[in-house]
Amino acid sequence: MARVSLIDEQTNPELQALTAKIRGGRGGRMLNIYKMLLHSPALAERWLDQVSAVRWQTDLDGKTREIVIIRIGLLNRVDYVIKAHVPAFALREGLTLEQCEALRDWRPSPLFDEAQRAALAYADAMTREVQVAADIFAALRDFYTEKQIVELTVLIGTYNMHTRVLQALEIDAETPAGAAQ
Repeated sequence: MARVSLIDEQTNPELQALTAKIRGGRGGRMLNIYKMLLHSPALAERWLDQVSAVRWQTDLDGKTREIVIIRIGLLNRVDYVIKAHVPAFALREGLTLEQCEALRDWRPSPLFDEAQRAALAYADAMTREVQVAADIFAALRDFYTEKQIVELTVLIGTYNMHTRVLQALEIDAETPAGAAQ
């Protein structure tokens, strides 16, 4: 049960333009995270813009994006994100269920290529230690452009924020009919 109430858009007609924008950016769905964020419309709108940008407006490939998002969900123990991305988004981007499961302990797994391993090591460092060791950062340069490194860094930072907000406020995952992003 969420620690704060979820705003009912039907009883708040002043939010109509914003809820239409959110629904438009989320395939017609109003996700629980946005129902919570509607307590602060400005934050809800900026959240939508941020998440949309890091998910859909970068040069990162979908597999890299999804392995990083799922890994952060696992590290931060946030079922909302894991349920939202596995299997729907992960499979759509070409990951297998075996790869999704292997993200729990990716280092010994042969299921990830060297570029993915560099991204996962970076996600682990940013999430667990915050400071990133020079060798972990240097490994990124073998596979990603500076633009992609910036995009990857912001993706990781965004999903760390995302998971921490979801966890702190105990926002429940949607029912199977809806999926979170």
